[in-house]
Amino acid sequence: MRRSKFAEPRYFEDFEVGEVFYSPSRTQTDALFAAFQLASGDNHPIHYDVEYCRARGFPNLLAHGMQVLIQTAPGAGDFPHMVGDALVAVVGLSARFHKPVFSGDTTYPQLEVKELRPGRTTGVVVLRSTVHNQRDELCMEGEIEALLRKRHPEAAVRSG
Repeated sequence: MRRSKFAEPRYFEDFEVGEVFYSPSRTQTDALFAAFQLASGDNHPIHYDVEYCRARGFPNLLAHGMQVLIQTAPGAGDFPHMVGDALVAVVGLSARFHKPVFSGDTTYPQLEVKELRPGRTTGVVVLRSTVHNQRDELCMEGEIEALLRKRHPEAAVRSG
C-alpha cells in the first residue's frame, strides 16, 4: 500500500513553546457563509439575510462563531502535515469571540505552541489559536489540544 507523506513527521519532543504556525488568510465571502449555513444547518437570518443585518446595525452578514473558529482548524495550515502519523487526535478546543467577522472581512488565523504536557508514550501540544481581521483586530482566541506520539514511546514503557 502506498501512503501519502509530506515530510518526516515531528513528534511531541520536537515542539517548543512559542513556535508559531500560520494558516492562509481567507476573505469571508457570501458563498462561504452559504456553505457554512448549509453544512451547519444554522438558519438564523443574521448569517444569511443582509437586510436583516443592516436593520440591526450590522454592515453585512455576521459570521457564526463556529465559522470563525474553523479558520483555526489545524488542517487549514501545515501543522497536520508536519506531524503526520505522530498525530493521534485533537482532544480539546475552546474559543472566545472578541470582535464580529462580517462577509467581506479577511481573516488571518494563527496557531502558537502555548504549553507542552508530556505523558509516558504521548504528549499534548496546547496551541493558542487566534483569528485577526484585516484591521489587525483580535476576533477570536482559544486553545486546541493535540495529542501526539512521542518519538520513542517504547523507551518510556520499558523504563516506566
